[in-house]
Amino acid sequence: MQMFVGGEWVTAAKSTEVRNPYDNTVIDTVPRGTPADVQRAVTTLVEGAGKMRKLSALERSQLLRRAAGLMRHRAEALAETLSLESGKPITDAQGEVSRSVETLEVSADEAKRLVGEMIPLDAAPNGAGKLGFTLRVPCGVVAAITPFNFPLNLVCHKVGPAIAGGNAVLIKPASDTPLSSLKLVEILLEAGLPESAIACVTGAGGDLGAAIGEDDRIRKISFTGSAEVGTRICQQAGIKRVTLELGGNGPVIILDDADVEAAAAAIASSGYAYAGQTCISTQRILVTPGVADHFLDALRPRVAALRMGDPRDPQTQLGPMIRASDAQRVSDWIDEAVAAGAQRVLGSAPQGTMLAPAILDHVTPSMKVSCEELFGPAVAITRCADVDEALRLANDPQYGLAAGIFTRNLEHAFRFAREVDAGNLHINWTTQWRADLMPYGGLKQSGLGKEGPRYTLREMTEEKLVVLHS
Repeated sequence: MQMFVGGEWVTAAKSTEVRNPYDNTVIDTVPRGTPADVQRAVTTLVEGAGKMRKLSALERSQLLRRAAGLMRHRAEALAETLSLESGKPITDAQGEVSRSVETLEVSADEAKRLVGEMIPLDAAPNGAGKLGFTLRVPCGVVAAITPFNFPLNLVCHKVGPAIAGGNAVLIKPASDTPLSSLKLVEILLEAGLPESAIACVTGAGGDLGAAIGEDDRIRKISFTGSAEVGTRICQQAGIKRVTLELGGNGPVIILDDADVEAAAAAIASSGYAYAGQTCISTQRILVTPGVADHFLDALRPRVAALRMGDPRDPQTQLGPMIRASDAQRVSDWIDEAVAAGAQRVLGSAPQGTMLAPAILDHVTPSMKVSCEELFGPAVAITRCADVDEALRLANDPQYGLAAGIFTRNLEHAFRFAREVDAGNLHINWTTQWRADLMPYGGLKQSGLGKEGPRYTLREMTEEKLVVLHS
């Protein structure tokens, strides 16, 4: 495929192979963009931002709704592309396409709801006879830097609200999964988006990141990825708006009064979906003594029964990791924990990108599998003395994206909601749950700002105050 730069589909002097993580076959090739391509793209996008600013809210809404309709019509082909490039099981890929349609439709709705507010200036000593109100206006050019794990829906979560707000958009997709983004650009152009209002530059973040971050014509950056790269973007960005959706280290607390079977069933899914490669994967299980053994007995057979294999097989529940090096890293962390005293309940050495689901018991908070973001198909069980210790350990790592608790005690549930530092808190569920219309984002090193079309739209527009003087 070609990339879309300067209002046209173009190639580059060098290209990159896009490979299937499951069998390493080449799916396609894409251009390896350069900083010069970014500069050319932004020059055209500045022009496109002017065109987008003139579109009415109704026109922007209708455009997004047409794009959603085209996406729904092409759902099968999009899911196949998504599965091939990311290694995501085909049923999960189909679900992601369905969610992407919803994200664009919600963005279309929110385009019509973008309003300012009346300011009661006559409440001020010098405000008599004056009328004040605010307007929301586009930022201009928005850069969307997106990850490999949801290569369509997380792009839609940035592009949909950007268009709804009247912006032009530069997409820099993950190097491993650029094809879904390029197909989204095709859909948006067919839906009527001005050619000067969209660009997609493919290539490595190390090659393109500085060119994006340092360009003052880009007024907003929305990034999903690692805390390390997010920090670098903040350093490069200067005075511009930045939203960061970064890592997680999802703790789930299971108390003595919990429904243990329900907790085990939920964690067998949320700890291993897409081989654990989601920011809100359940990673740390903090369990109190009365149910620790019961929980492990309930979890073990459920995890052992997960079906590994070819992502194209509808029966597959656990596919490959995105790279063999990632599978090896997760395996190394598990081995380090075992060497330090943890008990391996399930798990084995990786075979290329395939890594069997693992359970570790008797994990201590200082082990990497507990204190850092694992991003792999394993959960780490830490046995806590009581609810006080469980709540304290939930807050230990630097991350604060999502947390969950299983309890029948309303007091414990409210205490969890008040005391645990996470942007998304789930009572009687795990960390892994998201509705695409909700505010989504983390605390601490898990990021800045919120996603979800309504909330993203606020961050991709700016506020102007108008005062009428009598």
